[in-house]
Amino acid sequence: MLKYEIEGGNLPVVICYPEANQTLCSERGSMSWMSPNMQMETHTGGFKKAIGRLFSGESIFLNEYTALGGSGMIAFASTFPGSIIPFEVHPGNGLIIQKKGFLAMEKGLDLSVHFQKKLGSGFFGGEGFILQKVSGEGTVFLEIDGHCKEYTLAAGETIIVDTGYLAAMTESCSMDIQTVKGAKNIFFGGEGLFHTRITGPGKVYLQSMPLYQTAQALIPYLPHSSSDGDGGIKINFGND
Repeated sequence: MLKYEIEGGNLPVVICYPEANQTLCSERGSMSWMSPNMQMETHTGGFKKAIGRLFSGESIFLNEYTALGGSGMIAFASTFPGSIIPFEVHPGNGLIIQKKGFLAMEKGLDLSVHFQKKLGSGFFGGEGFILQKVSGEGTVFLEIDGHCKEYTLAAGETIIVDTGYLAAMTESCSMDIQTVKGAKNIFFGGEGLFHTRITGPGKVYLQSMPLYQTAQALIPYLPHSSSDGDGGIKINFGND
């Protein structure tokens, strides 16, 4: 069993304490600090898996960190304010995660591409046609944008999620799309044409601050440049 602790509140970091010869895997750039006996090795994990990660928006390379000569310590920090969530994966209880949701995992778990079975869910549901799947046996850590809310759905129970708010779900759940009804709701409601419908049984992990929506909200307040008419550059802020 992997020993770890999660600290930092809304700016989280997971600090892992692998035993001798125990290995953790992450994407490049995810490691924050580690003990000197942690040995790093970079690999692709095979051509097909590398291409799959590329299509899902992740790096084609994975880093392996192995504790040599005794137990070690290694930390992985989130890239955005939010939460780090541990999940225990077991055979038949894999996890489907959003793009950029994978942070780190124990070696022995398999990180692969996951295609939406229904084209509509992929193209219109807002969660992407290609997601990622973690399967096998071990612990995986997810980085969640903002606060993470977990729901356990019974068989046939459904939850409706707006674009971008789905962070992960167990593989036993299914995903489909639901059209927003009513012309006024579509044109003036601000929620778009489609919502994502997730049906149990299984667990669903939702995020309160999707990175894409946050970036869109900040755009009007970011500085942008324009010409001042005299060959110089004028910096404008917000809507000024």
